[in-house]
Amino acid sequence: MEKAVEELERVQTQILHRISKLELSFSSHDLSASSLLTPLPFSHAVCDTQARLSSILRAHSVNDFSFKKVPSDYYDWPLESRRDALAASTIQHLCKSIVLYTARFNAETVKNFLYSLNNGKIAKKKFNMRLAPEEASVELTGYEHNAVTCIGMKTEIPVILDEAIVKLHPDFFWLGGGEIDLKLGIRTSEFIDYVKPFIVNCSSS
Repeated sequence: MEKAVEELERVQTQILHRISKLELSFSSHDLSASSLLTPLPFSHAVCDTQARLSSILRAHSVNDFSFKKVPSDYYDWPLESRRDALAASTIQHLCKSIVLYTARFNAETVKNFLYSLNNGKIAKKKFNMRLAPEEASVELTGYEHNAVTCIGMKTEIPVILDEAIVKLHPDFFWLGGGEIDLKLGIRTSEFIDYVKPFIVNCSSS
C-alpha cells in the first residue's frame, strides 16, 4: 500500500507541475482557441475515436461497452432527455469524469481519503483538488471539454470513482467518449477491473 501511495503522490506531483507550466505558458502567449483544441490524430473524427477506444478496451478484456453519437446540442438538453437519448436507466447513470451530474463533488472528502492512505505521512497540502484549466486538461488528457474520458488519455492520471456509481443498478454507466458528440457506456465491474480506480464517497445528493 505504501508503494502505491508513493506512486500516487509522484504522479500527482508531476501532473501539478505540468499544469503550472501550462498555465504559465498560456498566460504568456496569445494562443487562438483553435490551437488550444487541436485534436489528436485519432480524435478528429468520431469513427476514428470510437475505433481507437474500442481497441484499447478490448485489449484490456473489457467487452461490455457501447458507443452512442449524440446531437451537437446534447448539453443543452435536460438530464431526462439525455437519459432517454442514451437509453440509460436513470439520470444517475449519466456521469462526467468521476462526478455524477446530479451530485456535488466533495473535494475535502477526497483529500481526507488520500491523506489516510498512508496514515498521514503525506501532507494534505500535497493533494491539490483544483479543477485544471481547460487548455491544461486538453494537454493532459488529449480530449476537449465535454469529451473527456479516462480511456486512452495522453497522461497516466490516477482515477477516483464515486462510490455512488459503484452502487448503481444496473451496473452500467455512461461517460464521455472522447468526442463532444460521442458517449461511452460501460459495465461498471469491467471498468473497475481495467482502470483500477480509487473508490471514494465523494459526492452528496
